[in-house]
Amino acid sequence: MKHNQALHDFPHGKNQNQSLLVQKSPKLVLVIAFSSLVFLTIFIPLCYPSISYSSLLFQSISKPPPNSDDYNHDHKFVYDHTALPSSSSSTNECDLFSGEWVPNPKAPYYTNKTCWAIHEHQNCMKYGRPDSEYMKWRWKPDGCELPIFNPAQFLELVRGKSLAFVGDSVGRNQMQSLICLLSRVEYPIDVSYTPDEHFKRWRYTTYNFTMATLWTPHLVKGRESDPNGPTHTGLFSLYLDEFDEEWTTQVEEFDYIIISAGHWFYRPLVFYENGKIVGCHYCLLDNVTDLGMYYGYRKAFRTAFKAINSLKNYKGITYLRTFAPSHFENGLWNEGGNCVRTKPFRSNETHLEGPNLELYMTQLEEFRTAEKEGRERGLKFRLLDTTQAMLLRPDGHPSRYGHWPHENVTLYNDCVHWCLPGPIDNWNDFLLEMMKNERLRSAEEEKNLYSNDRKLLVK
Repeated sequence: MKHNQALHDFPHGKNQNQSLLVQKSPKLVLVIAFSSLVFLTIFIPLCYPSISYSSLLFQSISKPPPNSDDYNHDHKFVYDHTALPSSSSSTNECDLFSGEWVPNPKAPYYTNKTCWAIHEHQNCMKYGRPDSEYMKWRWKPDGCELPIFNPAQFLELVRGKSLAFVGDSVGRNQMQSLICLLSRVEYPIDVSYTPDEHFKRWRYTTYNFTMATLWTPHLVKGRESDPNGPTHTGLFSLYLDEFDEEWTTQVEEFDYIIISAGHWFYRPLVFYENGKIVGCHYCLLDNVTDLGMYYGYRKAFRTAFKAINSLKNYKGITYLRTFAPSHFENGLWNEGGNCVRTKPFRSNETHLEGPNLELYMTQLEEFRTAEKEGRERGLKFRLLDTTQAMLLRPDGHPSRYGHWPHENVTLYNDCVHWCLPGPIDNWNDFLLEMMKNERLRSAEEEKNLYSNDRKLLVK
């Protein structure tokens, strides 16, 4: 069972509808705006004393990030429940996703003994990886600081909300990282509606926060048409213009979704549109044109974004988590390739090129189109751009440290997924900072609305 799962994974809530205010009088608009201000400054601090008035106005405070010493005897994160720290103002003036990895001797912030959520094949500490420096780096953007993940702050921000990871096992890898980072405050309970491990749900009862993973390795409707296939890794039929209802029927209930995909498109694929074969990627079938994986990749993201934008009741924020390159050297993934480096690259030591660049640019192009279409109906799309940071981390993969050396398992060197703890924890640093900036943006929009309403009344 273990080797089958490994091969399968190995790839090369809701807001109510708002009433229209177009026909309302300026006086009523002012009353609503004033009521919102009262709610923000009085009601929320009474109900949630851990959120102060100053935090609602996003005034900077100097509280340092948590470190590995912030544990009590039950491995719970010690938090003094002062004001919720604001996003650093400098992050609004620089690109969070362009920078370098710098040493972080305080890391890691959890271990395989304090967190039970680590998938066996990413549990590098358990399976004897001899070096530990891969855990001791943090991302330093050019021109600003990216705070280390603060678990209590994150849980306050998502109180009463829900988050879904939509994609493959690398997306699940991020979810498990998030569970481990949050374990310093609270462990979730399993509220899954199915025993299928590809569709897990976890709830943080204290915060009424739900997290889920929704399996869709190709984002669109698909099936494995030949378990063997031309490369002995399966042949998949993808219906590029059809929604994968395994996830599209569920995401309306989530406040945030993080969508991602990539490595599964390296496998042999047959492409269908309007119910007919239009081409393939390395399928080696007679009379079928090889269109390449980029054709299917573009169409899959286009259809996935179309699905999101077509959901009548979805009001959430959609994050595209961009492609995270693998780092196979001295051979392909199924031909002896491995990743044995023990330090990150500097940004001037490597660059995005070839398939990694093509996949990344394809994502960006489809994202921009979807973002524009979504904006017309009030939906928010945000770019969680992990590509450059992860390109620089060839040292962060499990390689052969996902099982014991003596185990008889069919498992290739894993240079796709990421060790936990490890560099993938940084994705949640990004996520939290983006959520804080989202609140800053919302507060600014609220301020502008109130200001415009006052000007309207004066006229």
